Amino acid sequence: MKNNSDLRRIRTIWLYIVFTFLALFIFSSNLGRRGSWSPVEQVAVEMTAPAQNLLAKIIGYVEGWWLHYLYLVDLRKENTRMKAEIDVLRMDNHRYLELLATQTRLRELLQFKNATDWPVVAAQVIGRDPTGWFESVIIDKGKSSGLKVNMPVVNAGGVVGQVISVSPSYSKVLLVVDQNSAVDCLIQRSREKGIVKGQSPSLCKLDYVLKTGDVAAGDIAVTSGIGGVYPKGLLVGEVLEVKDNPWELFKYVKLKPAVDFSKLEEVLVILREDPLSDNPKEMAE
Repeated sequence: MKNNSDLRRIRTIWLYIVFTFLALFIFSSNLGRRGSWSPVEQVAVEMTAPAQNLLAKIIGYVEGWWLHYLYLVDLRKENTRMKAEIDVLRMDNHRYLELLATQTRLRELLQFKNATDWPVVAAQVIGRDPTGWFESVIIDKGKSSGLKVNMPVVNAGGVVGQVISVSPSYSKVLLVVDQNSAVDCLIQRSREKGIVKGQSPSLCKLDYVLKTGDVAAGDIAVTSGIGGVYPKGLLVGEVLEVKDNPWELFKYVKLKPAVDFSKLEEVLVILREDPLSDNPKEMAE
């Protein structure tokens, strides 16, 4: 029974398909003629139009979905490609800006090197004091480059500090902002003398300035050449504040270092064989 029912169903479907194609053939053969449809044509249209309408909607839906899907796939690929290109361009831009900044710093160091009579060695800052107890940095030059203890270290901004330890390839530099640092200085305008000592990572103080001394905010402090470490005339910093406390023997002078130690990357080490000599010719002899 079931097989007979399936056969009748298949036969009915095939009859419907044959009738539909026959009706479409009759209908299409009369497209070129003018006039109203015949009864047979009307019956054919009424029976086949719903099926054609449904088929057209299905085809349109599938076609639209497929094209939309392909469009989204292509759009997603295009977005991925453009994002990758943007990332590459962004990295290239960062590298370019870094190279530009490095070139600017090196140009300033070169100008300072050309302006001094002392031989110098350029070095890169590769680390800082790991203990945090001292304001010091490690540079990538040592004994093999001619560096010795007590040699002064500078950059284009001014005084950085002095070498306190050396190895064959590396050296430790004590920064002027360290509390253990002491740089003999004088005020450029009035020639008042004092000792610059570190107070914080970004501040110094000028000690031993007499109460009668002529020091004001905005004055520039430079190395005096006394003490045997730093040549005379190197920029140390700018006076920020001066206080004259009645109960103290000396004025309190707050100093802003000329060097921004938070951005310290390259330095110059002045090769002074004899720290007590200010004559560069003596070293060359």
